[in-house]
Amino acid sequence: LHLSIRRQRQMCIRDRATINGAKINYTATTGMQPVWNNENKAIATLHYTYYKGQTTNHNSKTKRPLLISFNGGPGSASAWMHIAYTGPKVLNLSGEGYPVQPYGIKDNPYSILDVADILYINPVNTGYSRTLKVDDKEPNRDLFFGINADIKYLASWLDNFVSRNNLWLSPKYLIGESYGGTRVSGLALALQEQQWMYLNGVILVSPADYLTFDSDTPLSSSLFLPYFSAAAWYHKALSSNFQSKELELILPEVEKYAVDVLLPALAKGSMLSTSDKEKIATQMASYTGISKKVILQHNLDLPSRVFWKELLREKSGHTIGRLDSRYLGIDRKLAGNSPDYSPELTSWLHSFTPAINYYMREHLNFKTDLKYNMFGSVHPWDNRGNNTREQLRKAMAENPYLNVLFQTGYYDGATTYFHSKYTMSQIDPSGQLTDRIQFKTYHSGHMMYVRQADLKTANDDIREFLQQTNQQNKTAKY
Repeated sequence: LHLSIRRQRQMCIRDRATINGAKINYTATTGMQPVWNNENKAIATLHYTYYKGQTTNHNSKTKRPLLISFNGGPGSASAWMHIAYTGPKVLNLSGEGYPVQPYGIKDNPYSILDVADILYINPVNTGYSRTLKVDDKEPNRDLFFGINADIKYLASWLDNFVSRNNLWLSPKYLIGESYGGTRVSGLALALQEQQWMYLNGVILVSPADYLTFDSDTPLSSSLFLPYFSAAAWYHKALSSNFQSKELELILPEVEKYAVDVLLPALAKGSMLSTSDKEKIATQMASYTGISKKVILQHNLDLPSRVFWKELLREKSGHTIGRLDSRYLGIDRKLAGNSPDYSPELTSWLHSFTPAINYYMREHLNFKTDLKYNMFGSVHPWDNRGNNTREQLRKAMAENPYLNVLFQTGYYDGATTYFHSKYTMSQIDPSGQLTDRIQFKTYHSGHMMYVRQADLKTANDDIREFLQQTNQQNKTAKY
């Protein structure tokens, strides 16, 4: 079957997975469900894939948890976590996450489908999701492409999906990667206050907290320092006194220095004395593998793009990746202050694009002439009114069941692990919610799960989080 844009359609298959040595039967339903406006007219249709595990005890009144999964961008499809992380199939990659031919998919022995059902959603213009004309006119883009518009229509769409699939009694969780972290932080409160749908958990995978990145330079820049150390350590670019230590033994010192020394130094600007600037540049050089001269040339504010270009310039001539600094690139010239391209992203698109297209068409039997948008047209994106960090805090305060799990990679140079740690501290400045927030780190980058060892560990961390927070027979009260 083929379609141009059909607002409602679905295909369902049955399959079996072996997860942690145990066999589980499941159904996979992939389809389209409309977004309705206030006049009950369809203004868009969203593409989704819903995995439902078959329980052995059909008489049980206990509902399986539902994990609702979003990727980021904004403008990114859900393919990334779908076929590389939590789903029952993963694409062919090497143990460290590099493309392997022949392209395709294989079983995921670490999927969390053994403990939860999973719903992957493609927001408007990603995957096969598209807007729909109303009375021969395209709907207003402002209904979809902005922080608050995105949250509003997705909350309504989820309410519809939960009702259609009789999922109101299921414990519900949101998981969002990168910009998806912003999205699900806001969705947690929108679902509670607009749809009266309460969650058990929110999982933030390498979350992009734009309140941090768009803040004054001293704060955002100083938080990069621990990532610089981690990436330099991975590439063996640190001095011997640091390189000889385990990474986890180095980072606490660098984190403390970033907050206690570098942050106030950058805040002082020209008021910082020359001697203090020299002293800090010397220490930063030892933490980053970047020369004191280069650091001083940037007034202690080392841009991440300069770091990616500079770290291995004299050693091998390679650049390093932004989203995962384990990956290497080759530029036209050694000179310059910025890499020509992102080697990790081209590597991932190399393998993800054929895998998701093959999987949708040949395995899930969802055949269409529509292009699967790995990245869709969603810009300009309205970033005004971003209050998602506070929205997540308020959702937690209103809902004693709601817990949060952070998952971050040490070598992520875009949404760094220490930026996430700062976000965690600002979600709960009072410290009263600390026992409901977990923070996990991995020896990989933005998509930690592409590394085989972290695919297992990260899924196990989610599995444990789901089991810990599935509040059966517990009262929601303080």
